[in-house]
Amino acid sequence: MSGTTTDLLQLPAVVVGWAEGASLNDIGRAAPFDLLTGRFEIPCGDPADIIAAEWQWLLKDARQSCWPEYQALIEVAYGEPRMRALYPYTSHWALSFSATSYPFTPSFATLLASHEGEYSLKEWWNGPTLARVATATEAIAWAINRLPDHFDPANDRTRDNN
Repeated sequence: MSGTTTDLLQLPAVVVGWAEGASLNDIGRAAPFDLLTGRFEIPCGDPADIIAAEWQWLLKDARQSCWPEYQALIEVAYGEPRMRALYPYTSHWALSFSATSYPFTPSFATLLASHEGEYSLKEWWNGPTLARVATATEAIAWAINRLPDHFDPANDRTRDNN
């Protein structure tokens, strides 16, 4: 859950619901502000649905970030079917990809947007910079070029790639 309100009187119903074990849907109905992120609200635990929900949350979060470069990075990554089939995760505003949700598989690419409009590609979050490019599209192209065969949904005929 994540939300913002300027009226602290709206919070007790959320806290009580959480403490009493209410469902996320019940807690969301008790909050008069946008509270549920869409993450982890997958009733059947289907991996494809979990990945789709995480992408939806990242898109929502990026659009609310007031950081156009970060938003572009998330949106361009989502626009690429091969990247969209992977589980996206962020840490310190860096976008990485995993073949599974937590526990994450080692990432092949971590992408960072700067406020100056530049994008960096690293193999892992605090690893050396492999490339710096001017656009989110170029950053995602670099990531796709680094996509290992075992991560690439195009090489896995058993996986649904909507």
